[in-house]
Amino acid sequence: MTFFKPKFWNKKNNILSLIFLPITIILQLLTKIKKKITKEIKFKIPIICIGNIYVGGTGKTPLSILLAKELINYKKNPAIIKKFYSNHIDEHKLIEAHLNCLVLNSQRTNAIHEAENSGYNVAILDDGLQDFSVKKDLNIMCFNSNQLIGNGMTLPSGPLREGLEVLKRVQIVIINGKKNLMFENKILDISNKIKIFYSEYVPVNIEQFKKKKIFAFAGIGNPENFFELLKENKLDVKREVSFPDHYQFQKFELQKFVDEAIKNNYKIITTEKDFFRIRSYGLSDIKYIKNELQITDKAKFLQQVLNYI
Repeated sequence: MTFFKPKFWNKKNNILSLIFLPITIILQLLTKIKKKITKEIKFKIPIICIGNIYVGGTGKTPLSILLAKELINYKKNPAIIKKFYSNHIDEHKLIEAHLNCLVLNSQRTNAIHEAENSGYNVAILDDGLQDFSVKKDLNIMCFNSNQLIGNGMTLPSGPLREGLEVLKRVQIVIINGKKNLMFENKILDISNKIKIFYSEYVPVNIEQFKKKKIFAFAGIGNPENFFELLKENKLDVKREVSFPDHYQFQKFELQKFVDEAIKNNYKIITTEKDFFRIRSYGLSDIKYIKNELQITDKAKFLQQVLNYI
């Protein structure tokens, strides 16, 4: 996605959502027809899908990386499957910086077949909950506690790809952020079989930026979550600049940021995902926050995953 999310997506009962409602109804009808007519393919290896319904910014890729590493510890040989999009190179590089098991293809089914033929014995789909051609053994849905489901409406009236009824085909929910019992109850009202876990990002290199004046920029799904993380960790953020998810930075605009930071004695930082997108420019003044994803009750979460594979 390469555009800023409309602010009305987070506001209930607003006029713009109602204006788009006819298109929303048509798109959801087409999704249901597509699901009904798409032939589902069963694969030889277990398929774990890490997906979402909120458009962007729910932490699917970090969770895919974490899960792949944990499955390796359990003597599994997992492949991370991603559908190839040319403007998602940042996510590809982020995965490849951690693991050597990324399989890309313009069709997920082809990528899974390639993984099978290459000797992988588990496939982790990084995204793909709305790909009805793949028979999944386990669906894990990601939410961020700051956005959750926005105004609760589907595209383009709201930020959701599908309505919450999709939870009926989900077994595990991961909420990144603060505990929310009201939202948990909403989930369990739809399916009381779902297991709910929480995760958080823990910055591991934050100390080097403390007691400094910070210029922060981000081109991710929800840049405000990154800025909030910095402030929660007591960084003195003087300037924030947001860009759309997967934004293709030009070197000249980044150089302007660097010049401004030097002029004002700021340290300039971005997200790890953004850094991998711009690393080839060689701008050594731009640093990044390295986060470690941690899951509360991780052992129970992993046991739930292993039960399905």
